Amino acid sequence: MTIELAPYSLDWAWQADQEADRWSAALGDALVTVHHIGSTAVPNLAAKPIIDLLPEIAVGIDPDRLRGAVEGMGYEWLGEYGLPRRRYCRRDDPATGRRVIQAHCWVSGDPEILRHLAFRDALRADPLLISGYESRKRHCASLHPNDTEAYCRCKSTWIDTVEAKALETKA
Repeated sequence: MTIELAPYSLDWAWQADQEADRWSAALGDALVTVHHIGSTAVPNLAAKPIIDLLPEIAVGIDPDRLRGAVEGMGYEWLGEYGLPRRRYCRRDDPATGRRVIQAHCWVSGDPEILRHLAFRDALRADPLLISGYESRKRHCASLHPNDTEAYCRCKSTWIDTVEAKALETKA
């Protein structure tokens, strides 16, 4: 799969809102809220055109019991998929086979929620961070145009640094 970075689109926020409504309808009281995270949640930032959502599951709800409802919305359920406590789900466009949504489900109160939101909010608040991150993403895409895992590893130190600073300011 080729790494494609698309210019920011106002449509991404609309798509995230529409999908959040679907999650709310499907999960009801088991869902606290759905956060739009990742690069598509940051105005003026180029991104892979895949919406990242963070459905926040209510405390006391076993996320695995929601699997049927999530699969009923057309998602593939992949469980923790390498990250303890997370439930990762993805949905592809049936017509094109192209990934359109990734959902990273966490139970409310998990520190991973704060980490994702702190990173997103730091980017939203600082045009220089947006520029720096986009430069890093383009550099990594040029080095690893067909290797998503290598592309993500290439960005990870930059992300970790910004994330750590963002979490310090939240504390």
